[in-house]
Amino acid sequence: MVVGEKQKLFIVKLVEFGVYLAESIDDEDKVLLPRKQIPENAKIGDEIEVFVYRDSKDRIIATTNSPKIKKGELAMLRVAQVSKIGAFLDWGLEKDLFLPFREQTYPLKEGAEVLVSLYEDKSGRLCATMKVYSLLAANSPYQKDDQVEGIVYEISDNFGAFVAVDNQFLALIPKQEMYGEITLGSRVSARVTKVKEDGKLALSVRDKVQTQLLKDAKVISDLLVEHGGSLGIGDKSNPEDIRELTKMSKNEFKRAAGRLYKLGEIEIHPDRIVWLKK
Repeated sequence: MVVGEKQKLFIVKLVEFGVYLAESIDDEDKVLLPRKQIPENAKIGDEIEVFVYRDSKDRIIATTNSPKIKKGELAMLRVAQVSKIGAFLDWGLEKDLFLPFREQTYPLKEGAEVLVSLYEDKSGRLCATMKVYSLLAANSPYQKDDQVEGIVYEISDNFGAFVAVDNQFLALIPKQEMYGEITLGSRVSARVTKVKEDGKLALSVRDKVQTQLLKDAKVISDLLVEHGGSLGIGDKSNPEDIRELTKMSKNEFKRAAGRLYKLGEIEIHPDRIVWLKK
């Protein structure tokens, strides 16, 4: 009998408030399946598939309900409550799953979704952890230029955003590729720019250069319309000012502005660009 896993056990005893299950008929190690979860017409000797965990009083108990996560797995769970001792997650069972503060990698709010794994602590209780790196694999089926979906589970000032692709594969959005709103816990859609020798994926949230150039040019055009035909950033502007306004690097801004200039749509000045109305 294993806590934290689904398993098939036998009914060995009937009581008023449920049935006791064990791995064999004469096994002394038993677990209670509450009355409301007993299958119809169940009898001693019947085999039932259950999930074994601990209830609110820390007693080992069985359930026929399927949890949203099992030991060794990764899953996105909703934060049901945040307390002084940690957070509690909705994992599909009556008792919420405890996520201790020491296992959190960033602050949580009620209602947020978080990527976690399930483990058994020293006292035998099932708990969640946000420290998932060691459970992610480096053998994804993806290749260069494939589109992938993932969850940002860590952000490093030095390296970039660490992503769990499909909740199971290791990936990184390098610092220089971080554009737009990339935050802890956010879902991202990205393009594989490289499959590294160790199998980890390098990602970009931006398209290939030519496709991205067209999108960037449209962003600038839209901003010009929004700002009345003039933007206070130009050829000599500070890169931080350009990124703040356009979410682009200075080189990307210059490429996109250059395209609009060649099309005769704007004038480029050291400190501004101006839309040439037709």
